[in-house]
Amino acid sequence: QVQLVESGGGLVQPGGSLRLSCAASGSIFSINVMGWYRQAPGKQRESVAGITIGGSTSYADSVKGRFTISRDNAKNTVYLQMNSLKPEDTAVYYCNADISTTRWDRNDYWGQGTQVTVSS
Repeated sequence: QVQLVESGGGLVQPGGSLRLSCAASGSIFSINVMGWYRQAPGKQRESVAGITIGGSTSYADSVKGRFTISRDNAKNTVYLQMNSLKPEDTAVYYCNADISTTRWDRNDYWGQGTQVTVSS
């Protein structure tokens, strides 16, 4: 019943910026952690950034200082502001959330992914 929907991907030149959004909907009791992963063609999926419901953040070394993760708890939405984009940032970006659907049931959920392409 829980669904994560990403948006905001697209084509941007090196040095440009994009803002990704991920909205969670459905039967949600609480959200512990929301984050972003990315996967380039032929490569493993890697963690990019995460944020707890209380606002504590973490970042991969490769994006530290360039990307900023934030959230709007009232909207069950997480954002990823991506600045100073590089070609190596090109990937499909996936939203992930640790969600409790009841007091007893807690699972990871994934969005469908949104393509980010950084190219001149």
